[in-house]
Amino acid sequence: MTIVEPEWLARPSTEVAPALIGCALVRQLPDGQRIRGTIVETEAYGPGDPASHASRGRTLRNQAMFGPPGTIYVYLIYGMYHCFNIVTDRPGVASAVLIRALQLDIMPPGFQTKEKLARIAAGPGKLCRTLQIDRTLNDRPLQPGGPLWLEHQTPEFQQQLDQGTLSIVQTNRIGISVGTDLLWRWYLANSPAISKP
Repeated sequence: MTIVEPEWLARPSTEVAPALIGCALVRQLPDGQRIRGTIVETEAYGPGDPASHASRGRTLRNQAMFGPPGTIYVYLIYGMYHCFNIVTDRPGVASAVLIRALQLDIMPPGFQTKEKLARIAAGPGKLCRTLQIDRTLNDRPLQPGGPLWLEHQTPEFQQQLDQGTLSIVQTNRIGISVGTDLLWRWYLANSPAISKP
């Protein structure tokens, strides 16, 4: 697999979000074990976006969004669920992609659940629970050897997109009350792991 470098992420979130579909997110746990999943659902948040955490400027909570591309931005919703985002664009520009769902090929080591494998990372909260992502990873870089990194799509995945055997759907974002008219959510059609069809 080819590592996704920060330079590749130095574009508006609306360009990066669909391009991340099919990329792999890799989590290296403190004990050295790794969990790898394919990104199957993303949402973009950018400048001038009323749904962005940075719509009212920089705060202690959102300052990671203003960092360099490849910065990890993790926040808590409802006081209990973490959400994992990848910062994009240029330093100082609040732009990020929310990773909404992953498709895993194997059950993570020691992970016990009655849910099907396809559903354990189907949604931003489930994704973070499965990959053990929390606020301790906020404002850290995505990099090999670190707790998290990205790998590019496989040539086979891109070939399937080109041939039309796989397709990516673009639609409106969910779980927000403003900016719902923006078609800034992408997901892999027919994936059993997306949060909502």
